[in-house]
Amino acid sequence: MIMNRIVFITACLLFSVTVSAQQTKAPIEKEKWHWGDPNKQDTAAGYAQVLKVGDVLYISGTVSLTIDEAGIKRLYSGLEHSLKQYGLTFQHVVKENLYTTDIEAMKQFNYVRKQFYKGDFPAATWVQITRLYMPEAKLEIELIAHFPKQ
Repeated sequence: MIMNRIVFITACLLFSVTVSAQQTKAPIEKEKWHWGDPNKQDTAAGYAQVLKVGDVLYISGTVSLTIDEAGIKRLYSGLEHSLKQYGLTFQHVVKENLYTTDIEAMKQFNYVRKQFYKGDFPAATWVQITRLYMPEAKLEIELIAHFPKQ
């Protein structure tokens, strides 16, 4: 009986020390940017357009309402604008996720996308979906970029 109490008390102490240690960890440092918004995030939808953590830049999905040359060019120009806020270019992009309602149409206009990368392509994933968060959107692209070593 005494041994059971000792084991129980020891387990409780270890659990409380573990929980306490997890609660005292400092939050990660995040730098945000969101289309000129002074809050640097969209509180209605609950996201920031760009988030910098350490030497990694995460760019939330940017959308196009059309899958044609003009729409894709406008979308990638928006992504380029996000990259430029931190002094980066498409040559710093290491991962691209592309979501579209019509992957065959996107394949036809891939040449527009490739112009922005200038032959230095990132790892990429293309996925066809039935719809996006914004129902009228046909294409959404998110990026991950790395800052060069100083």
